[in-house]
Amino acid sequence: MCGLRTSESIDVAIEAGADAIGIVHAAGSPRTVDLPTARALVDHVAGRATTVLVVKGIAPEPAAEAAREAGVDVLQVHGYDRERTGRALELFPRIWRATSPGGDFDPWGEELLLIDSPRAGSGERWDLRALLQRRPSGPWMLAGGLDPDNVARAVLDARPAGVDVSSGVESAPGVKDLERIRRFAAAARSST
Repeated sequence: MCGLRTSESIDVAIEAGADAIGIVHAAGSPRTVDLPTARALVDHVAGRATTVLVVKGIAPEPAAEAAREAGVDVLQVHGYDRERTGRALELFPRIWRATSPGGDFDPWGEELLLIDSPRAGSGERWDLRALLQRRPSGPWMLAGGLDPDNVARAVLDARPAGVDVSSGVESAPGVKDLERIRRFAAAARSST
């Protein structure tokens, strides 16, 4: 579950079975939080799930510093090329790299690859048939346009190691709907 901004949404996500809690620190996102808030949310998770700081448009050095300040387990980078991913790996021990369906699926040393829509966080669906042409060789997660009504089918079709959702469990941009979180988690787990 990504883009969580309240302790209540974190508790519901963890109770529903979320393995990871994504906290966004990206200018322009309706889900972004400042670093003191990110730290408070990480403290609230209290080891009950993996915590992930999601960044976009931030160079590796400040991104890694932000991840350390927030106290997260993982730094998820969007829009990084191979060189910036390599630099991030030198600076922070656990990196998840996000790319789009047309991006490079080859492993660059990241722990996990996240395949998201071309406009991350937009809730736009993308054609999963792209994965029939080429599949990631390492562990990967599916994102982009997933919601409680389509996630089970997407998991059956794509067979990712996991799924990531943000806008698909919102009632408005940046506002999580607790019932949609529960429904999404149940649907995602029903297809495994």
